[in-house]
Amino acid sequence: MSSPASPRSTWSNRWAFILVTIGSAVGLGNIWKFPYMAGSQGGSAFVAVYLICVVLIGLPLLMAEILIGRRGKGNPVSAMLNVAEETRSSPWWGIVGWVGVVGALLILSFYSVVAGWIVDYLIKSISGFRVETAEGASAAFKALLANPLEMALWHTVFLAMTVGVVARGVISGIEKANKVMMPGLFLILVLLTLWGGIAGDMGAAWDFMFAFKAHDLTPGVMLAAVGHAFFSLSLGMGAIMAYGSYLDRDSSIASTSIWVAMAGTLVGLLAGLAIFSLTFAQGLEPAAGPGLILQTLPLAFSHMPGGQGFAIFFFTLVLFAAWTSAISLVEPFVAWLTERLGIRRPLAAWGTAAAVWILGIAVCLSFNIWSGYTLFGLNLFELLDFLTSRIMMPLSGLAIALFVGWAMGRHSVVDEMQLQGKAFEAWYRILRYLAPLAILLVFFHALGWLG
Repeated sequence: MSSPASPRSTWSNRWAFILVTIGSAVGLGNIWKFPYMAGSQGGSAFVAVYLICVVLIGLPLLMAEILIGRRGKGNPVSAMLNVAEETRSSPWWGIVGWVGVVGALLILSFYSVVAGWIVDYLIKSISGFRVETAEGASAAFKALLANPLEMALWHTVFLAMTVGVVARGVISGIEKANKVMMPGLFLILVLLTLWGGIAGDMGAAWDFMFAFKAHDLTPGVMLAAVGHAFFSLSLGMGAIMAYGSYLDRDSSIASTSIWVAMAGTLVGLLAGLAIFSLTFAQGLEPAAGPGLILQTLPLAFSHMPGGQGFAIFFFTLVLFAAWTSAISLVEPFVAWLTERLGIRRPLAAWGTAAAVWILGIAVCLSFNIWSGYTLFGLNLFELLDFLTSRIMMPLSGLAIALFVGWAMGRHSVVDEMQLQGKAFEAWYRILRYLAPLAILLVFFHALGWLG
């Protein structure tokens, strides 16, 4: 068995694990991507299918990934190898761990660039940044993208913030940071939602998100919702598996997973209500796409009472979400370096950061100086996003479902899940049949094979 080279930490308690796992799941996908996808995919139809998919697909996969991490007691690579050896499965399953670890680092290389935009807009909001027209908002964002030095600066700042936490350790760094940031994130989100109800059009936002309209339900909307349910829980990136490896045997995988899924979904819904209430109140377009946060919302903030304060709180919220999620992207590879190679955690963390920073600089340049260099019509940012979110993550999630559902063996799964009766049977069948089918459909759709 591939045992770790150093003693492993364990979360202080079950709630610490829930907080850090929520921190991993609640990232830009929930606060940035969920609102713009809901806005561009018909609102309530997308939300309804998304909620169903979180329960039927996202939650079972979340449980499976935590199960492998805790059973294998190691970084994603070692955990897969350990469980495969224990259950007499092929050692080739270890590749799944590597896909997650490498995918997480690739994601972090462009994720930190996007998070750097958030840092930039937070600083601007504090200094009283205003835009008077949609053209002005677009011009301000384009000016940031055209400035490689400014982008590189904020990318560096955010990456240093992230790795500085991971370098301090599992308990002293990751757990303590999430214990501060996650309650702060929820508090800010609730305040922003209440503020949106006062200064915005909450009724229109509620109808847009929850007044189901059957005519908006199309195959494309359904597949987009399935894909986002997968993405919004940080599945297939090795992060959940790494965090699960620090979970003690006394904690219920099922109940902790339910808490994580509920919290992650709640954040997305509240963020959507807060954002759309302001968007509708200002007569702006909810289907603004990825520019909703960095172009449409700054325009809304500039024209509403107390807009500067709202902007500061909002970008602080997004920064906290990005920060906790980015921490979880660093941990899988750092854990591998410390456990397999015996490298001290601070050196492993900062060495990882150096490699990610270099690739992130190339991502920054892909928006300006290197914008003419493309592959398959995609610049480096778009290429990395496509490779990770549309290929590596779905394939990793599919492999996890197949491994737990078919390769591990029922006895080992029952022993680790500590779940019996109809609840176990329902989860196990979903993992074996429904989840793989749904992931394949999303994968084929992403590649354009389903139209």
